[in-house]
Amino acid sequence: MSQKEIVGGIIEEFLSQKFNLLERELKVKSIKNKVISIIGPRRAGKTSFLLSLFSKFKKEKKSVIFFPLDDDRVYPPTIKTLQDVVFVAKELFPNKKITFFFDEIQEVENWELIVKRLVEREGHEVFVTGSSSKLLSKEIATQLRGRSISYLLLPFSFREIIKLNKIKIKRFYTENERANIFRLLEEYLYYGGFPEMWTKEKNFKIIKEYFDLIIFRDLVERYGIKNIKVLRLLIKTLILNYSSLTSINKIFNFFKSLNIEVSKTSLYNYVELLEDVFFVFKVKHFTNFKESESYLFKTYIVDNGFINLIVQDNKNKGKLMENIVFLELKRKENQNPFQEIYYYKTKNGKEIDFLVKDRNKIELIEVCYEFDEEHKKKLIKAMKELNLKESLCITWDEEDEIEEKGFKIKLVPLWKWLLDFR
Repeated sequence: MSQKEIVGGIIEEFLSQKFNLLERELKVKSIKNKVISIIGPRRAGKTSFLLSLFSKFKKEKKSVIFFPLDDDRVYPPTIKTLQDVVFVAKELFPNKKITFFFDEIQEVENWELIVKRLVEREGHEVFVTGSSSKLLSKEIATQLRGRSISYLLLPFSFREIIKLNKIKIKRFYTENERANIFRLLEEYLYYGGFPEMWTKEKNFKIIKEYFDLIIFRDLVERYGIKNIKVLRLLIKTLILNYSSLTSINKIFNFFKSLNIEVSKTSLYNYVELLEDVFFVFKVKHFTNFKESESYLFKTYIVDNGFINLIVQDNKNKGKLMENIVFLELKRKENQNPFQEIYYYKTKNGKEIDFLVKDRNKIELIEVCYEFDEEHKKKLIKAMKELNLKESLCITWDEEDEIEEKGFKIKLVPLWKWLLDFR
């Protein structure tokens, strides 16, 4: 059997198959002459998302092709494999504009040559995903030289978990429905949102496997990191200090106190690599002045499951809530490229969890399990300094509006905020 026949058979398998997949909330928009790349951490569901889009387009009677480039029948794929995929597609849909979905595109060396031809010279649509262990989002941007638009796919949002559990998202709920929502929220804070945890079994062995894959495949194998002990300790340190202020200097001094030899440059590079593979996200201080790299930053972890894997006696529910809120804010950047996330510190040194900037608009967001006088004082102080009249505090279950001296603080329960009831 020729490779072209094998390729044709694989294409037909996907065209004839029906997929029963949860529709993710990520909305992607095609732009003429741009490749759409779906990026994100491993095991977040990028392949399933691509299949879901493929299935949706197919139902709309569009000319679509899905091809997994890690299929053993064509492995290892080459430029010739991609050329055969294009040739078969044009036989199936002659004289039509075709939408191509290429999964694991990084398996083909010089893949961008084919993709650029399809998009620029022939006017087809192309969607791609790539494994972060071999193809980073910034590398997609580099190889396509301004011809790509990237969308970040994170593990399940709470809205997606609610839908997965057959609960309709609506304005009002019965007492039993609310109890069920709070149960799911507790599990979400603890287990995180990786799809396999919610579609198969909630087992931390799965999270441990992901953890090891990120260390060994995404980092050690890819970058040839030899000091695995330092890398592991750095990851553990960042997780133990998630949502807290830290700096490369502080981490360096901590390692020095343990008599572990590592340079500041190496630590800086390791943190940058962890950002590249979407394991951690850095949030900087909001300031009008140029920040030095030594300035304190906060780190958030891509999934609460990783936090609870390491911090096994985690009793600070407020911090777990804060990590969830950050991830939800990060998801919103897909639809709003102008959004920027910072933290804010008042002139008397009080920290506000998030300052969300959208062009000239600023929103202050504090996250706490229970609202108290201290939260009120620092929010009012921050509003005065920033010339704002209103701020938001996300709580566990308190809902209220507090007005004082012309300032308003809206208290919104976490579940309502996550379900987008504002």
